[in-house]
Amino acid sequence: MGVSVDHRTFVIERELPGSPAHAFRFWSDHQLKRRWSACHPDWQIIEDSFDFRVDGGERLIWRMPDGTVLTMLAHFLEIAPRQRIVYAYAMRKDGENISSSLVTVEFAGAPGRTTMTFTEQAVFSDPKDGDIRENGTGVGFDRLREIMSADTESDAAS
Repeated sequence: MGVSVDHRTFVIERELPGSPAHAFRFWSDHQLKRRWSACHPDWQIIEDSFDFRVDGGERLIWRMPDGTVLTMLAHFLEIAPRQRIVYAYAMRKDGENISSSLVTVEFAGAPGRTTMTFTEQAVFSDPKDGDIRENGTGVGFDRLREIMSADTESDAAS
């Protein structure tokens, strides 16, 4: 009897306002990242740690309104400031693994804008979890673009 898994790779590209340094800050600064990545205001945050450095990590644990506990555990593998972030992460639901992923985030600039390319290579226990992740990631990046648009004046300090 084999194990059922769903392997997939998805790429999401967004044009972001401001320089690559400005876009990079919204991934590397804990408070800025939470402004766009905290997408479920009705979920209780149990733990939130962020150590943005090679061999550092990110750990988020939430309790959903129905009592389900979701955990995201990330490990930063490569950080090239203003250019690229590579990390691996796992998602768990009530302690059971639902996905494992390798992600590369790339930043390429032009005057006044940045092209962010997000590539996720993942394995999901259930294909519907992959569909939810891919859609939710795109929604999060739309929120990132909106928040960065409202914060363009701080780009000059980047």
